[in-house]
Amino acid sequence: MLKMLSPLVTALSICLPTAALAQGEQSETPMILTSATDNVLRAGTPIVLKMAEGLTTKGKKLRVGQRFQMEVAEPVMVNNQIVIAAGSPATGEVTHVRNKGMWGKSGGINAQLLFVRANGRQIRITGQMDDKGKTGTAGVVGALVVVPIAGFFVTGTSAEIPLGAPVKGFIDEDLTVAFGDAAPAMVVPTATPQQ
Repeated sequence: MLKMLSPLVTALSICLPTAALAQGEQSETPMILTSATDNVLRAGTPIVLKMAEGLTTKGKKLRVGQRFQMEVAEPVMVNNQIVIAAGSPATGEVTHVRNKGMWGKSGGINAQLLFVRANGRQIRITGQMDDKGKTGTAGVVGALVVVPIAGFFVTGTSAEIPLGAPVKGFIDEDLTVAFGDAAPAMVVPTATPQQ
C-alpha cells in the first residue's frame, strides 16, 4: 500500500508548488487578453447625461408618452478611446404625470431613459428619473382651522426637472466597438450565441 502511495505523494509534491507559483505569478502580473472581445461596451456601463430641456407639471401641458431630449455630459470610453462623445443626443419618455391640485396635492413626474445616438447608431439605455413637488399639507391644515372651505383652494407645488439637471443612466446592451484610424468609433451589436 505504501509503495502505491509513494508515486502519488511525489506527483503531488511536484504539482502543488507549481500551482502555488502560478497563482503567485497570476496575482502579481495580471494576464492581458488582446482579442476582439476587449472592444466591448458592456450593458450596465454608466452614462452621465444632463437635461437638454426642462420638464414641469406647471401649466398642465406635460403628458404621458411625451419624449424629451438630453445630452451626454461625460464621454463614455472603451480601451481609452471615446465611444460616445460628450454632447451626443439622448432621448427619454415621460411615464407618469400628476398635476398639482386642491387640498395640497403636489405635482409629480416619472420618466424613463430610452436611447442615445452616437456614430450614426441608436444605443439603448436604461434608467429612471422623477420629481415630486412639495405638498401644501401644512397650509391645508392651517386653512381648515380658520375656514373649512379654504383648504379646497390650497395647492401643492408643481414638479420640475430643470434644464441642465444631471441624469444617470446605463447602457442597456452589449456592443462590439470597431476603431478606425481617422474615423470615430463605430458601434455594432454584439452577436448573441444561438441556443
